[in-house]
Amino acid sequence: MQSDFLVIGSGIAGLSFAIHASKYGSVTVITKGKAIESNTAWAQGGISAVLDKAKREMGDDIESHIADTLGAGAGLCKENAVKAIIEQGNETIEDLVNAGVQFDKNKDASYSLGKEGGHSQRRILHCKDTTGFEIATALIETARKIENITILEEHFAVDLITTAKLGIATEDKIVGAYVLDETSGQVKIFRSDKVLLATGGCGKVYLYTTNPDSSTGDGLAMAWRAGATISNMEFVQFHPTCFYNPSAQGAEARSFLVSEAVRGEGGILINAKGEEFTKQHDPRGSLAPRDIVARAIDHEIKKTGASCVYLDVTHKPKGFMKERFPNIYETLLKFGHDCEKSPIPVVPAAHYQCGGVATDIDARTTIRGLYAIGEVACTGLHGANRLASNSLLEGNVMARRALDNIIKTLPHKQKNPIPINIPAWEAGHAAPPDEQVLISHNWDEIRRLMWDYVSIVRTDNRLQRAARRLRNLRKEVREFYWGHTITSDILELRNLVATGMLIVDCATRRKESRGIHYTLDYPEKNELFLSDTEVRRF
Repeated sequence: MQSDFLVIGSGIAGLSFAIHASKYGSVTVITKGKAIESNTAWAQGGISAVLDKAKREMGDDIESHIADTLGAGAGLCKENAVKAIIEQGNETIEDLVNAGVQFDKNKDASYSLGKEGGHSQRRILHCKDTTGFEIATALIETARKIENITILEEHFAVDLITTAKLGIATEDKIVGAYVLDETSGQVKIFRSDKVLLATGGCGKVYLYTTNPDSSTGDGLAMAWRAGATISNMEFVQFHPTCFYNPSAQGAEARSFLVSEAVRGEGGILINAKGEEFTKQHDPRGSLAPRDIVARAIDHEIKKTGASCVYLDVTHKPKGFMKERFPNIYETLLKFGHDCEKSPIPVVPAAHYQCGGVATDIDARTTIRGLYAIGEVACTGLHGANRLASNSLLEGNVMARRALDNIIKTLPHKQKNPIPINIPAWEAGHAAPPDEQVLISHNWDEIRRLMWDYVSIVRTDNRLQRAARRLRNLRKEVREFYWGHTITSDILELRNLVATGMLIVDCATRRKESRGIHYTLDYPEKNELFLSDTEVRRF
């Protein structure tokens, strides 16, 4: 299977790139499930951008957005990346509107702009509370109409193929990927000298997460195994407000996100006594950056012994939630909760991976021809804590920048690529049914130990415990992987173990508390650690 561009992932980052790249050659987009099953589709709040009209009429400006981003990033943002990405906000919105996204507007036809934690101005464009789904749907429909783009669903990337892996003595370059066709069970070779990772994050490495089931750190793990540099994986953002209802059944009930935009529109976090406890931790209260709010909730739950805290919107006018946040309102009703009559029970949950495959401002990784954009990448935009709604912005902008760099530095047509002998995939033996139980057991164990030892509040002792057990699990998974026919389940488990180890490794190296990495052993910032944590497999 050969194409000029190979894109792994079908969220805003991958599809935006594919649409632009199709002007220059053939594009193959592979995704392990259905194209709509991405973190993008689950995003509720919106996309941040400073629009020209907002600058004129509301006093917002690029400098203010940059300052808010740097403030949330706690000293680790790369200012050149922040500036470059935020300055292209207007173009990003134009791209999405051209693709068919219809952002909410006011009666005067201006865009309706929301406000979220950490933002000093209203600058969040949205489509009610299903912004990500609307964006993902529009991009998929646009991509499917383009002749140069082939979207292959249920194709799971197993491993990247590089010249170093093939033993070719040259600069380490990407040459393609092994891909499991989940329908046939066959592993195919996809040949391309320009591979784009856009696989999203790793929320499923934790027991509680707002992410879809597909978020198993696949791109991150593949890049690490290929020898790419990985950066800042200790910074996993926990969203403060995940719906808490232990009696509700199903994955959606356990991972349903109550958007930060609800707090931006006046929702207040309270404890069981009705007290607004967050102001004890930050004067901004419920609208403080996510790391502060998540720790405040964690502290309140541990202090009081409660199972959750509450997000109160009962003071808003009747019908407000149904109009502004119809999906949240209806979903909560489906689970038996009327948020207009009683506060919403919420707890923090793993939400966003701020670290990832290290890239420069043009999305280049340390392997020639391999690019990474979106949540899987670490560009320097988010630093030690992501500012709300900057992620969709980053995915779209970096898609443009990646393509621009490819066109300038790499041949974008592969009519006569250098012939490389890539060995066919060697399949193992089918696993006995009783051994399939090991996969589900190890999956559960990884997620629980990561939640218990490597979540919102950490210690050296907890991290050491996690590292020891993960090493044992990695050995078990490796033996199973090499000894049996691969399936999507074993591939996800293999990637989860690798991702968990990367998070623990990075967290162990950072002997301070900064942003969303908080450890009781080193509760203060330390300027000695004012740099990225980088790891690489040799």
